[in-house]
Formats: sequence, C-alpha cells, structure tokens
Amino acid sequence: MSVDGVGMGQGEDGADEPGWDVDPDDESGAAVVAAVGRQIKAWREAAGMRAGEFGAAMGYGEDLVYKVEGGRRIPRPEFLDRADEVAGAGGKIAAMKQDVAEVRYPKKVRELAKLEAQAVELSAYGSHNLHGLLQTEEYARALFGMRRPAFSPDEVERLVAARMARQSIFDRSPGPELSFVQEEVTLRRHLGGRMVLRRQLEHLLEVGQLRNVEIQVMPTGRDDHAGMGGEMQVLKFRDGSAVGRSEGDFGSRPVSDPKHLRIVELRCGIIRAQALTPRESLAFIEQVLGET
Repeated sequence: MSVDGVGMGQGEDGADEPGWDVDPDDESGAAVVAAVGRQIKAWREAAGMRAGEFGAAMGYGEDLVYKVEGGRRIPRPEFLDRADEVAGAGGKIAAMKQDVAEVRYPKKVRELAKLEAQAVELSAYGSHNLHGLLQTEEYARALFGMRRPAFSPDEVERLVAARMARQSIFDRSPGPELSFVQEEVTLRRHLGGRMVLRRQLEHLLEVGQLRNVEIQVMPTGRDDHAGMGGEMQVLKFRDGSAVGRSEGDFGSRPVSDPKHLRIVELRCGIIRAQALTPRESLAFIEQVLGET
C-alpha cells in the first residue's frame, strides 16, 4: 500500500512537508518518532552538515528537518531513504522505516489492525456505511471528509491511508474467513457522489468473489431484524480466544468475556440468517450497480 502524496503540508519556506504531525496522546508512538529523530540528527551532525544543508541535499526544507529531528513530525519512507543516502548512514537510517511504519497511523487504528492481522475469522454487521475493510480509497476519503467537527486535510489523508493499510488482510495466505452483512442503504447512499458509489459497488463484487469472503445484504424491507442496536463485529483467533464489539452494548467497548461474547455472536448469527444469502447478495449488488 503506497502512502505517496499522503499528509502533504507547507513549511515556512514553502517546501513540502511529507508525513504527519505526532499525536501527543500517543506516548508509545511519540517515543518511537523521537528516537528516530535523534538518530537522524546524530548522523547529520556526524556528516558535518547543518539542517538547512541537509534538507537542501535531500530536497526538503530546513523546517521539516528540524521537526523530524525534534520528534514533532512522522517522516515518510522516502524521507528516511534520502536521509540515509545524504548522511552516508549505510542503511541504518533506512532500516528505521519499519519502526516508523508501525506508528504512523492513529493508535486506535493500529490496535484494530493488529487484531485483524491475528484473526482467523471475522464477522461484521454494518448499518450506516460499508465496513472499513470493504471500502475503496475514494469512498473512505469521502466518508472521513464529511465528519463533523471536520478533520483537517492532513488527518483525513492519514486516516484514509490507515484504512487502506488494514486491507492487507486480503493478501494473507491462508486467508482468514471474512463475513460481512451490510444494510441495503449502505449500497445506495451516494457518499462522495454517484461515480464513487459505482466504483465502490464494483469493488464489492470483486471482493465478494474471493473464496474466503462472504458479503450479505440485509434488505430494508425485512420484518425481523436482530441488528437494530447498531453495528457489531466479532474477531476470533487461532488459540480459540475472541473479541467482540456491539454498538450501544457494554459501553460500545471491545469485550472478551464469554458471557458478553455469546450475546454478540448470537446477534451476528441471527443477522446472517435474516439477510440474503451470499449468492443472492452479489446479485442484489449487481442490480443496485445497474440502477446507480
């Protein structure tokens, strides 16, 4: 997943500032970024270069160099590659890309991505919008862009990149079993415009063909519906443990207690039984696409 073009700002000298601001509430992430910044500064000084010279040699502004070295800006991978080359670090700065990659997204998203990466089974029900793992980049950008209070453009791009990174779950081998139930309205709401929705529906049809993925639609006309409380999700792991979340229940927090999990799993199972079958659902999505 490429993050090129993500989080672009303008420094005081007009130079582009790739990367993201550090979240002060993310203590572990801030510590990693600060450590990386100190290493870059040490290599720059060892090379006998001032911050302005170093930045100019890399193609970045002096202000960005100071922010990265001071742990106030999360650098993009290409910044680290250029810093390594200019400072003559022999790959030692570039090697920190993995450390930075693990903290470049918001803490809550990192925690969710970690759980998804370990899961062998995922069951989810979405009522207001499509599940994040099913979203196209432009659909996700439209979704984050309409939040109120509004996110800054920088934060929107950071959240979009994080959401797209989570979709590496589809590349795992063997892949986890993924089951999604979506409300009919999530297929018809023109978030981002008609063409964004059309491409999103086409994407659903592609993902729905994967052998380990089932997408079901809950028609609006159903008389019985076990998901009226809101969205929910259950993740199961190889060791037999699980974690679930149900909107409006248990403080809307993730739960692993067997009694609470049983409730969420029960609802997810009933919702799947009440929805269209996977084959019927793909046909329904094709019909909606034709009408859009």
